[in-house]
Amino acid sequence: MKDILEKVNRNDGMTVPDGYFDDFATRMAASLPPMDWEKDTVETRVMPRSIWQKVRPYVYLAAMFMGVWCMMKMFDMMRPDTRGLNLDNNPVITAAVGNDYFFNDYVITHGDMSEYQLMEDLYETGYIPAAYEYHESSEYVDGDSSLTEI
Repeated sequence: MKDILEKVNRNDGMTVPDGYFDDFATRMAASLPPMDWEKDTVETRVMPRSIWQKVRPYVYLAAMFMGVWCMMKMFDMMRPDTRGLNLDNNPVITAAVGNDYFFNDYVITHGDMSEYQLMEDLYETGYIPAAYEYHESSEYVDGDSSLTEI
């Protein structure tokens, strides 16, 4: 590689005198005019802090905690609520399932739920069909209570 550099002759005539950068910073500072803020005659005064400047960090901290609280509240509100879907806790669903017209028209005819899925959901909520007897008056009455406990 040295042979290539010697053949090309990299010297283009631009050189820096020896020792030029040794005291460059002091010479540059001496050649610049002094600024007003550098003069010793100007008094430096510290302005007193206002009430807002004193309270601002605490206000920002409180706003941050309120933001986190609101975010957690929104996440809690968007969570699906499964407590109201049980037949025991929801009188509207209980009345709708007990109404034969609604049940036959909406759930079985128009619903996407198969009879198997419907029975599985009823078993999960604690409904056991064997615990009820069918009488000629077309009403279900409680049958053997031993069948309700599995």
